[in-house]
Amino acid sequence: MKALRFENNHLKLAEISEPNFETEAVVRVLMSGICNTDLEIVKGYASFSGTIGHEFVGVVEEATGASELIGKRVVGEINAGCGSCQLCAKGDSRHCLRRTVLGIVGRDGAHAEFLTLPTRNLLEVPEEIFDSQAVFVEPLAAAFGITEQVEIFPKTRLAVIGDGKLGNLCAQTMALKSQNVFLVGKHREKLDLVKERNVETVLLENALKLNNNFDVVVEASGSESGFELALDLLKPRGKLVLKSTFQGAAKWSASRVVVDEITVVGSRCGRFAPALELLKNKQIDVENLISEQFDLGRGVEALNRAGQKGVMKVLLSMTN
Repeated sequence: MKALRFENNHLKLAEISEPNFETEAVVRVLMSGICNTDLEIVKGYASFSGTIGHEFVGVVEEATGASELIGKRVVGEINAGCGSCQLCAKGDSRHCLRRTVLGIVGRDGAHAEFLTLPTRNLLEVPEEIFDSQAVFVEPLAAAFGITEQVEIFPKTRLAVIGDGKLGNLCAQTMALKSQNVFLVGKHREKLDLVKERNVETVLLENALKLNNNFDVVVEASGSESGFELALDLLKPRGKLVLKSTFQGAAKWSASRVVVDEITVVGSRCGRFAPALELLKNKQIDVENLISEQFDLGRGVEALNRAGQKGVMKVLLSMTN
């Protein structure tokens, strides 16, 4: 099968053997989405080697012990736990110490014609959701996952920094909880994508005019300057939610965090079921985030395109 792989510090389209796992489900991938984490991996993030990609929708081809899944269109939780620790026993493998992570840690990913995941990781996609929407379940789950960690009320004053794909989804999901959501970014055309989603938009150059009276700030820009701006916007004892993952060490003002007694919350993966419901009920708009679609055979070109300025979501199709 074809797979987009990062090996020996080199990104390439490769021909590899199809997976055949007796203990996991085999999924024929229909479509995958290129994520900023993919771009960071080819810079060295997570020291990953293998098939990249973790956003996908596909059809189950094999599922030992779960024949009811065969032929179903599915998405998959990306953290595959050991299945026996206390966290896994509670049905949440996101922090299992022995987990693998699809296309990120110890497990080949989704930019390929086939992948494998434990059957417990798979969720059927409602027929109301198109493939091009289902690809967004993983980042949408990550955005909505903030609500697992920080309680958001209708009056909570909340700012999201970063007008890229993740920032957009964070703003849209937070606006379902709060009546006071602001999205801060550099690009008017990107900010305008949420103008009908009960989100106030602010160009970065005007951000400091907002003053430091926010209860919660979500940093989704992936830049060190975003961290500093977040501290500028937060009121004392506010909460800073960090959503970005990137290669390299970040510098931050520890003294400001201490003096203002800021709570810093790292936020990574969310649950897929709520994200599927949001898409099914058309509460979130993802179609306008799609910039381009490529065949898997043009995977290297697609990833390079995804890294260019102004580009939003780039999709890979495995069916053409």
